[in-house]
Amino acid sequence: MKAYLGLYTARLETPARSLKEKRALIKPALERLKARFPVSAARLYGLDAWGYEVVGFTLLGNDPAWVEETMRAAARFLAEAGGFQVALEEFRLEAFELDGLI
Repeated sequence: MKAYLGLYTARLETPARSLKEKRALIKPALERLKARFPVSAARLYGLDAWGYEVVGFTLLGNDPAWVEETMRAAARFLAEAGGFQVALEEFRLEAFELDGLI
């Protein structure tokens, strides 16, 4: 039996003119993402830059099709959150054996 880990990372570019303005765009979008989808999300890099930020989220499940479908839906939701543009994005899906645990 396997478990599947989905990982999504994206560089978000913002029109913000301050860190406070950028945080007001990105932080609520990530909170809405976590409320709507079963993902863990984090601000990863660029927290001290006002023009961009790198964010990511993960999802763990036992069905690779469900993990991938949910990750892509969550990525679309984030892109449509408004106030910023997804400049670059990357998806990964990793499989892990659970045989030693069962």
